[in-house]
Amino acid sequence: MSRRRRSVMSEDLKVELAKDLGFYDTVQKEGWGGIKAKDAGNMIKRAIQLAEQSASRNS
Repeated sequence: MSRRRRSVMSEDLKVELAKDLGFYDTVQKEGWGGIKAKDAGNMIKRAIQLAEQSASRNS
């Protein structure tokens, strides 16, 4: 039985991060399921960095 999770990141943010990290071509060809676990991890790390930077500017 497959459960569908609701994404925490917006699609626009995921696309922006994939482009910045250099694997957007894979996303276009194969969808999000086609990216490597390492790329997904790097995407999460980068999203956390951006959130921390935003939070420190707003403090």
